Amino acid sequence: VNAIRTLSLDMIQKANSGHPGLPMGAAPMAYTLWTKHLKVNPSTSRNWADRDRFILSAGHGSAMLYSLLHLSGYNLPMDEIKNFRQWDSLTPGHPEVLHTDGIEATTGPLGQGIAMSVGFAMAEAHLGATYNKDNFNIVDHYTYALCGDGDLMEGISQEAVSLAGHLKLDKLIVLYDSNDISLDGPLDKSFSEDVKGRFEATGWQHILVKDGNDLEAISNAIEEAKKETGKPTIIEIKTIIGFGAELQGTNKVHGAPLGPEGVAVAKKSYGWDYPEFTVPEEVKARFNEDMIVKGQQAEAEWNELFASYKEAYPELAAQFEASFKDEVTVDLEKALPVYEVGDSSASRITSKEAIQELAKVMPNLWGGSADLSSSNNTMIAGEKDFEPGSYEGRNIWFGVREFAMAAAMNGISLHGGTR
Repeated sequence: VNAIRTLSLDMIQKANSGHPGLPMGAAPMAYTLWTKHLKVNPSTSRNWADRDRFILSAGHGSAMLYSLLHLSGYNLPMDEIKNFRQWDSLTPGHPEVLHTDGIEATTGPLGQGIAMSVGFAMAEAHLGATYNKDNFNIVDHYTYALCGDGDLMEGISQEAVSLAGHLKLDKLIVLYDSNDISLDGPLDKSFSEDVKGRFEATGWQHILVKDGNDLEAISNAIEEAKKETGKPTIIEIKTIIGFGAELQGTNKVHGAPLGPEGVAVAKKSYGWDYPEFTVPEEVKARFNEDMIVKGQQAEAEWNELFASYKEAYPELAAQFEASFKDEVTVDLEKALPVYEVGDSSASRITSKEAIQELAKVMPNLWGGSADLSSSNNTMIAGEKDFEPGSYEGRNIWFGVREFAMAAAMNGISLHGGTR
């Protein structure tokens, strides 16, 4: 935990820019999730379809995520850690997908990471219902998001939370870094919601961890969340922003470097007596065992399962593989309707006709609308709706939640396997 904290502090201090508060306070929950629960293989990164997904909705805490990626064996060398927030580095101020190894989604604008995580969970539920067979759970993973108070103040989070609860996305787990501080000062100046009541009202399970440094309590809460069926879960973890800093618990440690003296005070409080940017051998060994070795074993086991699945269900397996490669295996010129110059249909009608024909030859295509399908014709005729008990359905009822819909569609796309 302290290796995550100090590596984050060192990169922020070297850049003279960044947000130390979240990494210092949230490192225990991040360490616990990643090493005890997160099913990923850093050796193959985003190439394993059945890996868990982790989205740092509070993207300003990127230094913590980069520390985790480096320590866990992703392709993020120490030189890039030292190049934090510099032009053309692999460690920009906010995480960027397809730029840095191991990043699942670009985050920073608060609330959107939560909404994208809902899309990830929707994709997992849909693919599981479509492809899983008895003794062949080839799609069986969790979506985890880490958010802060600011995420929950953004309106998009309420849209997304409402949709996730309605859809009963029980493999969506949000870790809430609840520290009662925002950038400008105490949270009670701008936010006094009953978070537990809010989430329970929208169909979520709420779990409270009172001590953000209690690794066992955090792990038990995640385990409890994974056992819940029928509800997504938010785990509210009470933390101290900038834990260990001289000004811990205040907005002064939120978004500015601590300075050389401040870093020294924090490291002393951790009992950390190593040169800057040092990862002790015992830390390397721990992460190697918990992340690299376990991750390689987990993917190898899944590969064996999928090989048997291919023998039992060759057509479904081929469809699954093509979908994750984003391959279109049909001739679209033959599949799409043809119109002559002078034909005068509204574009929403020709769009509808195109969607219907594409859906016949593209089994990975969804339809959906934000309560406008009677007007925009974006539902697929003759297909079930995507809803609890029918996650194989291909039509999404987003409700009047346009902003969350756009972000969830990003999450669905980033997850892979569908369009």
